[in-house]
Amino acid sequence: MLSRQPYKGQYRKIVIAFDVGTVYSGISYCILNPGEVPKILGVSRYPAQEHIGGDNKIPSTIYYDRKSVVRAIGAETLQPHIIKQAEDENWVKLQWWKLHLRPKHMASFHIKDGDIPPLPQRKTAVQVLGDFMRYLFTCARTHIVESHANGASLWRSVENRIEFVLTHPNGWEGLQQQQIRQAAELAGLIPSGDKHQARIRLLTEGEASLHFFVNNPLASEVLSKMTIVSSGRPVGYYVKKPKQQGVVVIDAGGGVVNLSAYSMKLSSPMSFEEVAPAECRLQGSHFVAYRAHDFIEGL
Repeated sequence: MLSRQPYKGQYRKIVIAFDVGTVYSGISYCILNPGEVPKILGVSRYPAQEHIGGDNKIPSTIYYDRKSVVRAIGAETLQPHIIKQAEDENWVKLQWWKLHLRPKHMASFHIKDGDIPPLPQRKTAVQVLGDFMRYLFTCARTHIVESHANGASLWRSVENRIEFVLTHPNGWEGLQQQQIRQAAELAGLIPSGDKHQARIRLLTEGEASLHFFVNNPLASEVLSKMTIVSSGRPVGYYVKKPKQQGVVVIDAGGGVVNLSAYSMKLSSPMSFEEVAPAECRLQGSHFVAYRAHDFIEGL
């Protein structure tokens, strides 16, 4: 397990991370106080699931009305009265919209018409991502203000010094990364203009999974054998060889599967180096479920 060093900056600030997934999404954050060791925290309460303890994810689902105005997001879309209103007023239920951002060259021969619902009228995938990140930002702000002592004062002291970490699949390239930055501006995370883009940091999902793995207390116990970290989390396998150690990270999500391979130096501090190009395949659980459905229907 890697040890964190005290924050050496001169001013307090907050780092907020969004993991926007194909099926589920989550938020984590860290309050950086000069001289203190950072502690990563998760947002565990969202609208429509305030009384569910420890649930750090919400569905990546959005309801738009017929004018393409957002009407419900996340856990709100699971409420019976929202579902009924959506049916009565013909709202558009948008799921798996993240896959509209996928690189066009990525192999998708297995995707059939209807597998990915179409975008609402007058909405691009970048605009949908912007709508969703705006909602996540509101959730993060509410959670921080309500969960910390003098939370409102804390937020006011850092709201102009917030940095964002936004994850994306390994296979998302320059165009997709630029679209994520555009969506961040549309969401109001940062003001428009290149000078503010330094507050946005993009991270591949493979790298994020690696950081999760090496900061997990179990990691220090499994250096000599192959081990699954935990069910429902990114999976890390340590492989020990003579004169060499490495780790392969498999992040199997709803839309894509990310694979990353690193060599590991057991120095102090522990360091990693990528030893093979990161891979990304549109073969997540969503497509596995669809193929299973088609197979069973054909019996």
